[in-house]
Amino acid sequence: MADTAKARPLSHSDLLQLKRWNTPTIYNGWEQITRRDAGADAFNIEETHDFMPQMGPMVGYAVTLVIEPSNAAHRTANPNAGAEFRQYIASVPGPKIIVVQDLDKPRVLGSTWGEVSANMFRALGCVGTITDGAIRDLDEMTSAGFKALARRLCVGHAHVHPVRWGCEVEVFGRTVKPDDLIHADKHGFLVIPPEEQPGLLEAARFMDENECTTVIPAARSCEGLSTAQALAGLEQSIAQFGRNLKARFSRQGEW
Repeated sequence: MADTAKARPLSHSDLLQLKRWNTPTIYNGWEQITRRDAGADAFNIEETHDFMPQMGPMVGYAVTLVIEPSNAAHRTANPNAGAEFRQYIASVPGPKIIVVQDLDKPRVLGSTWGEVSANMFRALGCVGTITDGAIRDLDEMTSAGFKALARRLCVGHAHVHPVRWGCEVEVFGRTVKPDDLIHADKHGFLVIPPEEQPGLLEAARFMDENECTTVIPAARSCEGLSTAQALAGLEQSIAQFGRNLKARFSRQGEW
């Protein structure tokens, strides 16, 4: 069961500010503060589908679930699992993103999510889901304000029933643990463990400002210049971008 007394590294205001940027921009900030391999860690490895891109990014703390819709035996083994899972979700402070591992994949048969479940878990403080299985009732889920990244759409729910929850899961090739911070949009998702969360907002804000005051305006000012002048201006802006980055994070930058 989750530790409800644990203090969150980021405030609700911080999370709302993180929603200002897309997930790639948050990645740009994260790679400056992580000690992990920024080229291979934290983001989804397999392709995801954002079925509500018009809702923009979603940000929240991971709560986890494992399902196996093909197996009817789970309902008999623990008929109270649904209520127990909802109690787990209710015990964790939000905002929350339910991260679901579907044991049936890639042969996805049924969906945990639809109109009823989206409304129910939205009421329990969840802003959406990432599932490597399927979703259904797409329009109704959108109306409920419950965003979803999933493998595909489907028609039915098959024998969907909670198998286990509050545990480590793997979705789209990425391991997710409860209390990991999730930032997700149409590009995919980023998984930030608690120890890397405190500096994330500041790093993302810096990276966005650094781009917007160096390389981007230089590129947009090239009209009417000769090729040599344009290249000179771009090289100067790239050098300034790198100097800013090195001064802040002691790193040279991607350019």
